[in-house]
Amino acid sequence: MRTNIDRHRNIIDFAISSMLRRKAKNLSLALLYTLIIFVTASLILFVQALRKEAATLLADAPDIVVQRLMAGRHDLIPTSYGEKLAGIRGITAVTPRLWGYYYDPVFGANYTLVARDGDGTGPEKIAIGQGVARSQRISGGDMLTLRSATGTPLLLTVARLLPEESELVSSDLLLLSTADFRTMFDFPAGVATDLAVTVSNQRELATIAGKIAALLPDTRPILKSEILRTYESIFDWRGGMMVVILSVAVIAFVIFAWDKASGLSAEERREIGILKSIGWETGDILLLKFWEGVAISLTAFLVGVILAYLHVFLFSAPLFTQALKGWGVLYPRFRLVPHVDPYQLTILFFLTVLPYTVATIVPSWLAATVDADTAMRS
Repeated sequence: MRTNIDRHRNIIDFAISSMLRRKAKNLSLALLYTLIIFVTASLILFVQALRKEAATLLADAPDIVVQRLMAGRHDLIPTSYGEKLAGIRGITAVTPRLWGYYYDPVFGANYTLVARDGDGTGPEKIAIGQGVARSQRISGGDMLTLRSATGTPLLLTVARLLPEESELVSSDLLLLSTADFRTMFDFPAGVATDLAVTVSNQRELATIAGKIAALLPDTRPILKSEILRTYESIFDWRGGMMVVILSVAVIAFVIFAWDKASGLSAEERREIGILKSIGWETGDILLLKFWEGVAISLTAFLVGVILAYLHVFLFSAPLFTQALKGWGVLYPRFRLVPHVDPYQLTILFFLTVLPYTVATIVPSWLAATVDADTAMRS
């Protein structure tokens, strides 16, 4: 037992000294290795954190959103539909919602306007998102001017700024009173943008959605789970776009790593020949090359993942944040809550560490099976 421990210790010591003798080659490979893992892990962590953040923010979303369709497009829905929906067993509340979009030609930005009474709003008062405040350089107590549908300006006092914690969904948000909302859009009475439905039993959502569609054929019920899947598909699509862009760099790294790992130099072949001549077995040489490959690949993986974690959760992923947040003018600023998916990191580990380790062992095994004299003369 003691002999095996000493043998492994000697092999590890020799592996360290061998790597130090070729430090220029190993350092360049480790740096490129770390860079690829850093970028790939950053993308994985960022997309997963965005999906987790969206799921958290949508936890308070309505169980079912009912929209009216006209010629296949979203149309205003009569508030009288709410009375019909309230008669369906299992529905506990039906709330009409008023919301819409406003384009600001001065700043080239689209705002989301939502009518909400008693949430820091009131007559001629408004609550604005952090992105709106930054773009217009306004704060609480300042005046915000919007042009209504009739062409007359609507002057509103900024009562408060929406919290930074919700900036992922509230960066472009404007909350104003119902009266000001109707004045802003010349909104007709007796209709709403959509209806928010609350269901007592979450397991009956699909059944109740079917009853709504049967009762009101010109409407479309949208479940909370469908909204969440839409957000996830958006993040997956944008993450996939980045993966396609990075695939060129990954392929270049694979070619570089295979060339560096599998192409044994004359010095390395002579080293293997010398080791065999002094009594090293083929298994010892393979174990030596295994530890060399593990040292480089595992170090690059750990350093790359740690740097990716700091890049995403400490610095908010500045390398590709614009591509994944969207193409709007009002980019949200927010600090992501750390969320690591062990499954995806494990896949990244097996796709990066194992291939390189194998690439170091196979050519070493081929060289170790050659006679010591032949290997030293090569």
